[in-house]
Amino acid sequence: MKEVINGRSVPLESIPEFSFEEFSKTIVKKTGEGKRVSALFGVPSDRADRVEVFVVLADDDRNRLLVGRSTIEGPSFPSITPLCPQVHLFERELAEQFGLKALGHPWFKPLRYTPSWTGRDAWDRPATEPILPAVGDFYRVEGEQIHEVAVGPVHAGVIEPGHFRFQCYGEEVYHLEIALGFQHRGVERALLGGPGKRTLHYMETLAGDTTVGHTISYTQVVEGLSRTQKPPRSQALRGIALELERIANHIGDLGALSGDVGFLPTASFCGRIRGEVLNMTALLCGNRFGRALIRPGGVGFDVDDQRRGELLRRLAINETDARDAINLLWDNQSVMARFEDTGPLTKDQAIELGIVGPAARASGLSRDVRYTQPSGVFRFAQIPVSTYDSGDVFARAYVRWLEIQQSFAFIRDQLENLPDGAIVTELGALEADSLTVSLNEGWRGEICHVGITGEDGRFKRYKIVDPSFHNWTALAMVLRNQEISDFPLCNKSFNLSYCGHDL
Repeated sequence: MKEVINGRSVPLESIPEFSFEEFSKTIVKKTGEGKRVSALFGVPSDRADRVEVFVVLADDDRNRLLVGRSTIEGPSFPSITPLCPQVHLFERELAEQFGLKALGHPWFKPLRYTPSWTGRDAWDRPATEPILPAVGDFYRVEGEQIHEVAVGPVHAGVIEPGHFRFQCYGEEVYHLEIALGFQHRGVERALLGGPGKRTLHYMETLAGDTTVGHTISYTQVVEGLSRTQKPPRSQALRGIALELERIANHIGDLGALSGDVGFLPTASFCGRIRGEVLNMTALLCGNRFGRALIRPGGVGFDVDDQRRGELLRRLAINETDARDAINLLWDNQSVMARFEDTGPLTKDQAIELGIVGPAARASGLSRDVRYTQPSGVFRFAQIPVSTYDSGDVFARAYVRWLEIQQSFAFIRDQLENLPDGAIVTELGALEADSLTVSLNEGWRGEICHVGITGEDGRFKRYKIVDPSFHNWTALAMVLRNQEISDFPLCNKSFNLSYCGHDL
């Protein structure tokens, strides 16, 4: 397989092509050696019966990425999922987008409930039949005392739509199946032929709470394809914005977890503090979510000495307030009784499913793109990886708190030592027939963008993998043998993105 570096462009001709049998064996072999699947996707071709398939594997021990490709001829391909569970959703996505049957897939069903790009349907549904999210087969458990509970897509809270189907024995959950797709907007197809005037706006809204993370990933793709060097000052400002996004969302999650167990002091405080951190991002660029800040070649706004001083002042206040509010959680025995041993995910399960982000680190995995596949400012100013090993709700909450503290320290250091110079470099033309992989550690985990250009230097494929795509299966896993009343707490301990999955 071709070794590539995060954010660097390589010619397509340098990527080796395997027979599909060898392609499958290589993926199974590499993941068995400790690599993990960051992306697996198809590329449209002029022929409906031919699909080119690419895989991106992360070799975290060597800070490298491995890229390979193959071709699927005809209407089907042998599933790799029985030997490599990490790819099970990727294969369902491939089937749905290109109308390919994944032969031998253990639970072969639509992923987002959308029509295929080729007009060929993998499930042989009539063209006149409407395709609706969550309409289809679900796994069922049978027995006299078994009952089924359906939740969503409309929920009690003001949240995104998703459907959850529980198979229960009394109050105990035997199986949870999650059906998404209600938020599908067709973003990946809209990006074909780009980049264009709308491309950056699509990136800023892929997942509204991860504007900075996704936009940095996109800009690294086009910067790699155009071989553009970002000014050091812009790299530092990007890193500051990314960590502010992490702090705001982690504080919000800890507040939500507090509210779910009825501990209102931390819930109330965290809601306010999250808003104050978002206001720091607004001080950078005028938008609380960081829109218009990240631009190809750098950033759109600079920080003068007065604004830097104000950011440092607010940073100190918010750090103190967050510490006081969040430490109340760990000191309260009733909170700990609900958090500890609830929804555990073992290290082996996390490895097998390819889990990323705080959820993986809470299960003892040292997976953090800022450390394992560093880019931008993180090549020079690394943040220690925060881990825990119990894999339960407490671990997922506590890892967030550890990361909040590290992010505060990082932002302070960057503001106090901000490099001089320009904030943006003009972007050149994108290289033709090339590929760039861009990874970043969003607040939920690894964000993966892959840009592939054709002979005209335009995107012939742009692949996006939000961290939630990897982690929804983990939520279903941790509910097994738990009381159904633990679902809201487990759900918030992951806090996954519906629109990030649905795209």
